Amino acid sequence: MRNGDSRQPVRQTIALVLAGGRGARLHGLTEHCAKPAVYFGGKFRIVDFVLSNCMNSGLHRIGVLTQYQSHGLLRHLQHGWSFLRNEFNEFIDLLPAQQRIDDELWYRGTADAVFQNLDLLRSYRPKYVLILAGDHVYKMDFANLIEDHVAQGGQCTVACIEVPLAQAHAFGVMTVDAARRITDFEEKPGQPQPMPDKPGFALASMGVYVFNADYLFAALKADFGAVSSEHDFGKDLIPAVVARGEAVAHPFELSCVKTSPQAPAYWRDVGTVDAYWSTNIDLTATIPELDLYDQDWPIWTCQDTLPPAKFVFDDDGRRGMAVDSLVAGGCIVSGSLVRRSVLFTGSHIQSFSRVEECVVLPRADIGQRCHLRKVVVDEGCHIPDGMIIGFDAVDDARRFYRSPGGVTLVTSAMLKALETSDSACCEARSAAPDPVW
Repeated sequence: MRNGDSRQPVRQTIALVLAGGRGARLHGLTEHCAKPAVYFGGKFRIVDFVLSNCMNSGLHRIGVLTQYQSHGLLRHLQHGWSFLRNEFNEFIDLLPAQQRIDDELWYRGTADAVFQNLDLLRSYRPKYVLILAGDHVYKMDFANLIEDHVAQGGQCTVACIEVPLAQAHAFGVMTVDAARRITDFEEKPGQPQPMPDKPGFALASMGVYVFNADYLFAALKADFGAVSSEHDFGKDLIPAVVARGEAVAHPFELSCVKTSPQAPAYWRDVGTVDAYWSTNIDLTATIPELDLYDQDWPIWTCQDTLPPAKFVFDDDGRRGMAVDSLVAGGCIVSGSLVRRSVLFTGSHIQSFSRVEECVVLPRADIGQRCHLRKVVVDEGCHIPDGMIIGFDAVDDARRFYRSPGGVTLVTSAMLKALETSDSACCEARSAAPDPVW
């Protein structure tokens, strides 16, 4: 971890993590928790990445704004992120929606969420405010970003990354001049503008912003009174700042944390089942683009006290083994083959099964003689003996959720509905009269 305390702009900054999103495109994975609290990478939660970036950057004053299904997220933060010391002016403040401004209003948008905590923000007396999305996976030195903001002299700095033009419609897309001044910004455009020197790419916002504090407070107050505003940073605040010529772009390459100069700048929005699956499976590569083993930039989390992973039986046809996989503590692979998969804490794979290209969340149990391919198994699921998933698209879509990219998501609710349906079918068959020949 870098010693960022010696860098004055960081000490004058407070970070606000926007972690209230529902994440509806993740379907059953966010049925009981907010998107930032979804498990990732075998033992982490998605929110751990942005919080670890703060810690490693020397940024130890953090507020986390929550709203949708916040209990699991709040519990994770209390258990895993309570080591900061108030006497050293270090804290993670939990800021759930409290209807502070109006009895009828919860957080109406990302900008409104910050506005409703304006009195708390002013009490921190920051010079700069760093706004962060809580649902992206990446490693970034925020101290470099803040220092660049100060050096550029703008009121607002927007971190940006190049994305393929075909994917740019899901982001805020910007145009910049030679001085990195943002000249145009459009949130989720129908026809994204390509970069002039790279026609196959667009310059997209990462959802990471630095503001001069006084400027932000005034902009939030003005936005709150705007009848036509959706009170969102990407849709309202950032376009307004750009229109005034007061926003600067910060390329991700300038502050991306890599283990080698040749490594790509890794940033992922895991907001769909396909993206969530692929980003987890990326970690099984021999040299993954996202390095979780970098001790100079550790990813912090709350860890259960569990025994090591265990692999049992060494008989022909019943050999417990995992190849090109991540296997967390407390897992037991019993006489089965796991290949190119991620097994989260406390998962069990019973004998004679095959698990290939799967993401198996904590405390899931896969029965005997199962065969799973390209499946996300939700937390606590029990896959019955002999179940086959990932080989028949029509059958998978009938029983579970099947993504456009061919990933099958299995949740306990889906399994229960399937069991109920199968039981009803069996009862109907048994009640039917015998055929007359």
